[in-house]
Amino acid sequence: MLRIAIGGYALWYVWTRRLLIGKLAREDVALFEPVGPIRLLSEPLDPAVVDAMVVATWVSGAAFVLGLLYRVSGPLFASALLLTLSYRNSWGMVFHSHDLLVLHVLVLGVARAGDAMSVDALLRRSSAGESIRYGWPIALICAVTAAGYFLCGVAKVAGPSGWAWAGGEIMREQVATDAVRKHVLTGAAMPMAYSLYGRTWLFTLLGVATLVLELGAPLFLAGRRVLKLWAVSTWLMHCGILVIMGISFRYQLSFLIFLPCFRVERLLIWRKPTA
Repeated sequence: MLRIAIGGYALWYVWTRRLLIGKLAREDVALFEPVGPIRLLSEPLDPAVVDAMVVATWVSGAAFVLGLLYRVSGPLFASALLLTLSYRNSWGMVFHSHDLLVLHVLVLGVARAGDAMSVDALLRRSSAGESIRYGWPIALICAVTAAGYFLCGVAKVAGPSGWAWAGGEIMREQVATDAVRKHVLTGAAMPMAYSLYGRTWLFTLLGVATLVLELGAPLFLAGRRVLKLWAVSTWLMHCGILVIMGISFRYQLSFLIFLPCFRVERLLIWRKPTA
């Protein structure tokens, strides 16, 4: 189920960004600043090649979600998604909001995620039984997710403010700056930002809670129950960011990023047909 849910989201995301990526590929070459594996390039790719790369990503993604020829489509889509989104981030602002999506797909791409609920399984007329080989990718995805949030926490306390970030004043200033910027540029800012600005104690509470969820993320891997608690709490944190600042982290808000923390595979158990 994780293959279908996470892969389906990635497929949708690539589809919604296809025109933007094509437009960026035709921008002034002076704007090209390669990141990730795109650093291997000394100059931008031909726009036609970029268009083909996006199509290849989408086609391999469809096969990934369907579980068709998964031993090929799995690694192929994971690699194509990494290259496509890295290329998109090589033009202008670098967006980190979908880094974990790429890492999740990479793990699923090299795992035996196509052994069940897939076209391959239907063609074999067999289903996968329980095995540790199906459990380690889920555990790894959870660990990767926790590591990502941990690094976010480290970035906060390693910055100029240090541990003072937990005091809430830095967060309060960030919210205020974002509100003013949106008011100047668009004429509108999130009403909640104005309502909460005077409540310093609330920002202190939010600051402490944020660092607990981020720096403490690896500790929540200790047990299934606390991991679920962390997942729901972190999702609520993103909901708060959306309400207060109007910033939408789509993969996080969809809750798909946290699905591996729950045993969603138990929602649908495939059994071998009985004679």
